[in-house]
Amino acid sequence: MGRAFVYVIVGGGVAAGYAAHEFVKRGVSQGELCIISEEPVAPYERPALSKGYLLPEAPARLPSFHCCVGTNEERLAPKWYKEHGIELILGTRVKSADVRRKTLLTATGETISYKYLIVATGARALKLEEFGVNGSDAANVCYLRDLADADRLVNVMQSCTGGNAVVIGGGYIGMECAASLVINKLNVTMVFPEAHCMARLFTPKIASYYEEFYQSKGVQFIKGTVLTSFDFNADGKVTAVNLRDGNKLPADMVVIGIGIRPNTSLFEGQLTMEKGGIKVNGKMQSSNSSVYAIGDVAAFPVKVVGETRRLEHVDSARKSARHAVAAIKEPEKTGRGICLVGERKLPLQPTEVGGGSGIILEKPLYAWHAAAGVIVAASVAAFAYWYGRRRRRW
Repeated sequence: MGRAFVYVIVGGGVAAGYAAHEFVKRGVSQGELCIISEEPVAPYERPALSKGYLLPEAPARLPSFHCCVGTNEERLAPKWYKEHGIELILGTRVKSADVRRKTLLTATGETISYKYLIVATGARALKLEEFGVNGSDAANVCYLRDLADADRLVNVMQSCTGGNAVVIGGGYIGMECAASLVINKLNVTMVFPEAHCMARLFTPKIASYYEEFYQSKGVQFIKGTVLTSFDFNADGKVTAVNLRDGNKLPADMVVIGIGIRPNTSLFEGQLTMEKGGIKVNGKMQSSNSSVYAIGDVAAFPVKVVGETRRLEHVDSARKSARHAVAAIKEPEKTGRGICLVGERKLPLQPTEVGGGSGIILEKPLYAWHAAAGVIVAASVAAFAYWYGRRRRRW
């Protein structure tokens, strides 16, 4: 048995919610659109999980951060999807995909057919085992990617008040979780192999400013080394973290934030891949004309630098989702590029930079543009964390 839809979105993260919203704005009939998601809840603003969700007082909880509150638009609670005739197939894993036949097979054995498919499968957190370290299944080792991860992290964190937390990784997740752990009254040590935090974005000088700020709040940094193994107690919980430089850190809990990998396995061998993601053109269209990819999983052409890139950022997820839907609904009116800088509305007409099509940066993206943006964002986040401001919308 099976069902047929005109439009199917596979994946239930930020990009899926914004794509659904754009479909409704542009016109979609009852029963034409469905979203298939492994998560048991309607699409939500994922950034809330590392911010308001971890606060000890008045924490953010669903339905307060369903899409699309992150852009100050209406909140798409489950009732919204029902009112607009959108089928939510939740808690369901897609087992296989056949882009030639335009079908998806779910783990429950149902076949879903489509005319247009939007791949919004996002990415998964890299696990320690992929680097030769065992222990991800320990009760007090936490990752943070989805709602279940966040609930687990909150429970472990609340059980360790006053204890020692070790954060492995110095990127966004590591920095944001470290701040939340301090607020929840844990002693925090961050460990990462780079010379400074946020190495992919921060200059050494900017990183130094934030490291000093975190240190003033009690966070310790151990840089230039990596985790090699754990010590466990009789219950299988981690009691210490062993580092390559010989350090042994006592640990009541461990948070792992060592990167992500796009969820492309359903389409490998069927769609063209590049930079670890599904290669798309300036309309977010893959090598199969009926399949579009958006968000973390999409590898798109960036004209300014003349190459294909993936962008792991919530704003990219939102804008690529809207642009893909515009390209599906009104292809003749949709430019072959989206704006990732500035305030102009989508879709945009292409700006010719050496011909071809691609993602458009409204202004040249210099290093200082990126650094300034990160400084502002980090400053706002730090102020909110350390001085008790409570944000319920993201």
